[in-house]
Amino acid sequence: MRGPMEFVVEHGHPCLPGHFPGRPLVPGVVVLDHVLAAIEAVHGPLGPLRLPQVKFANPLLPGEAASIEIEGAAPRWRFRVLRGVTLVASGEVALA
Repeated sequence: MRGPMEFVVEHGHPCLPGHFPGRPLVPGVVVLDHVLAAIEAVHGPLGPLRLPQVKFANPLLPGEAASIEIEGAAPRWRFRVLRGVTLVASGEVALA
C-alpha cells in the first residue's frame, strides 16, 4: 500500500455523545471503519470480511490525528492504527 492514510474524528461526530458522556472516546468500530476504507481505497470493494484478530491498545480522542498502516494483499491484510508513535489498534482483516 502507498504511504499511511490519515484520519481525524471531529468533536461533532454523531458517534461521540454516548461514548462516553463527559469524556468522549472514538469507538473502536469507527476506527475499524477507517481501516476498511483504507484497504478499499487501494484494493477496491472487498465484499464480506472477517476480523480474525483485533487489539485496541490505547484510546483515540476526538480531534486527534491517526494514521493507518496496511501490509499484505488479498485475501489477508495486517493493520496498525497509530496516534503519532502510540499504537491505537492492530489486527488482521481477511476476506470471508
